[in-house]
Amino acid sequence: MRSKSLASIAVAAGLALAVSACGANTSSGGGSTNTNSGSSGGAKVGVILPETATSARWEGFDKPLLEAALKKEGLDPDIQNAQGDVQKFSTLADGMINAGVKVLIIATPNSEVGASVAKKAQAQGIQVIDYDRLNLGGSSSYYVSFDNTKVGELQGQGMADALKAAPQGANVIEIEGAPTDNNATLFTAGQKKVLQPLYDSGKLKLVQSQAIEGWDNQKGGQVFEQILTSNGNKVDGVVAANDGLAGAVITVLKKVGLNGKVPVTGQDATPDGLQAVLRGDQYMTVFKPIKDEAEAAAKLAAALAKGDTAGADALASGSTDDGKANRKVKSVLLSAQLITKDKVKSVVDAGFVKAAEICVADTQAACTELGIK
Repeated sequence: MRSKSLASIAVAAGLALAVSACGANTSSGGGSTNTNSGSSGGAKVGVILPETATSARWEGFDKPLLEAALKKEGLDPDIQNAQGDVQKFSTLADGMINAGVKVLIIATPNSEVGASVAKKAQAQGIQVIDYDRLNLGGSSSYYVSFDNTKVGELQGQGMADALKAAPQGANVIEIEGAPTDNNATLFTAGQKKVLQPLYDSGKLKLVQSQAIEGWDNQKGGQVFEQILTSNGNKVDGVVAANDGLAGAVITVLKKVGLNGKVPVTGQDATPDGLQAVLRGDQYMTVFKPIKDEAEAAAKLAAALAKGDTAGADALASGSTDDGKANRKVKSVLLSAQLITKDKVKSVVDAGFVKAAEICVADTQAACTELGIK
């Protein structure tokens, strides 16, 4: 994202993340109005998603999957989107707290607002789950996400594999996610586990690594173009933190005739990203099963709504370090999968995207070759 950012569906346990374009939430930001789901008569659960501008996953995948999973657990979900506005995020949270939600699930624009909202909710006896993004310095009792350091390792491994036969000192540019998003920090840390030894040995040369505020794809493309120009248009590989940033990078590469010649990483297995992989413009993406993430959050919320802390703790058997708060957060951490061209079919077979979404005019030949239909 966070990438900056960045996307659904049924997946065998242990596949991947992602994003697919969808319409924006029409809710205005006032209180908890339950306009996004019909009442199921169960305990109220509030869900606040971060935005739609940089990643379509939130509305296209997380929202419907969370709604379905929470209702399956007998809960009454109210799912809203803050549209990247921290004030709106706080206002939505206030409305849900006042409406008496038993559990609040939050994926926040930044850790500061997330920590503030969690503190306010917990003061009213409401359990809080950090969803997808850990709010550093916060107090949420639980965290549900993917193992984001390992996601970064997959990106780093993808780049290492792509440049295995490259000459010594191959030029690499890194376009990372928002510095305010802890996930982006973890993605970078994972990438470094694989790539830093290659930089240190001189096998690869890091031209520049730049984090992009707000996972802003347009800004990411501009920054990449500036770095590329200052390096005399010399680049052999680009680590892009998600598919949105990868797309912006590829647009720049097309201007100088380097698309398809320079491997680019990504993340989220979005339709656009998968199309780019099929065309050969993007080397890989990371598939994260958002359905698994939504279902894990729903099961955790169901246990907490019943006051079953022991059951919640059994589900959140992992832990994540919050260095800012100097604490360990009980966590559900899911697995992801590296997707190169030869593995795109597995994302379709898992039901995450439809063949029609990725098999378009300039990718149809690749789809036919790979048996995607």
